[in-house]
This record gives sequence, C-alpha cells and structure tokens, in this order.
Amino acid sequence: MRYRVFHRWIFVALCVLSVGLLEWPARTRAQTLGGITVVPPTIPVPVPVPVTVSTVLGTGTLAPGSLDSLYSELDSISTSLVSAEVPSARVIGYADQIASDSYLSSLNLTIAGIAIAAASAEAAARGPLDGSPGDATSYISSLSINGVEVLIDGTVNQTVAIPGGQVVINEQQVLSDGTLVVNALHATVSGVADAVVASATAGPSGGSASAVQATTY
Repeated sequence: MRYRVFHRWIFVALCVLSVGLLEWPARTRAQTLGGITVVPPTIPVPVPVPVTVSTVLGTGTLAPGSLDSLYSELDSISTSLVSAEVPSARVIGYADQIASDSYLSSLNLTIAGIAIAAASAEAAARGPLDGSPGDATSYISSLSINGVEVLIDGTVNQTVAIPGGQVVINEQQVLSDGTLVVNALHATVSGVADAVVASATAGPSGGSASAVQATTY
C-alpha cells in the first residue's frame, strides 16, 4: 500500500515537471524580447489636413445700412494658382439696399492640374435690406477647360464635370434672409481645392465682393 502511494506521487511529480518544461521555452523567449507585454494595436489618430484660405483682391464686408462704399482694384494678379488682368471689386451701401460687383479679364486658373481660362468674368448683385427679391447676374466670355471651349448656355448654376470635381458657371444662391450670392465661376476638386472667381454678395447680411477666393487642402 505504501509503495503504491509513493509510486502515485512520483507519477504526479513527473507530470508537473513535464508541463513546466513545455512552458519553459516560451518563458525564455519572452525574456529574450525584454519582457514586452503584447497589447492590442491602437487606432491611429487622424492628422488634421492643413486648410489655406486666400482672397486675391477682396473688398471685405460692408454692414447693412451703411451709406459707405468699398473698392479695390489692381493692374494684375499673379499667384501659383491664378493670374488675371485688371481685377476689381466694389460694394456700395444705400439706405435700403446694397450693390456689389466684381470683374477681371485674361483669367488663367490652375486647380489640381486642370487649366481653366476665360477672356473675362464678372458678377453683380443688388440686394434689398428688407429681404425682398433682388437681382444677380454674371458673365463669362471665351471659357475653356484644358484647352477645350465650354459652351455657356446662360442658365443659373450650369455645371461642367472635371476630373475629381466640377465647375459651376453663373452660380447663384439666396440665403435664408434673402441675401444674394453670385459667383461667375466656382471650381472644386474634392479634397484638393475650391476656387471662386468673380464673386458678389448683397442683402440683409451685408455686402462683399472678391476677384478670386481659393481654399486649398
């Protein structure tokens, strides 16, 4: 009886030793790695994309009810994005309305490698301060995209597709308070750039005008 008990304890001891030997290489390997504890991978935090907004020749904003005027004009503009001749922007305040307009000629705009050219571009808006309907117009002559002439049909918000985005001609919007916003040309390439050429705003929210405003991402 005593021999059987002793034999059974030897068997148990050998089993425990075998398990320990099976785990030993893994423990040794962990030590050779410096005892690093494996943790679940973390989700990377998105890096904010830099956004740059630049206005080439703008009037700033004229407050509604102001009997003043803002005017800006240059012989020419030339940046890595756009070049144009005689750009001008103007806002005039009246007791009951605001009038604004913007103009430029010899436009050459490059956005995401897409070349947009026009002989001239102009936008004008006249907005009553009481929110009643106003007037908005725009004109573009000899428009081309990558050297291909674009037929302008005279409709509001005429849209032309370009790689990765679109060009809107005679873009017009009426804000909730009746303020008019008109852009002769609005080119966008998703996630790359957003450029507005010849823009005019007028109405209860105030008035402003700019030759070119561009946002790059």
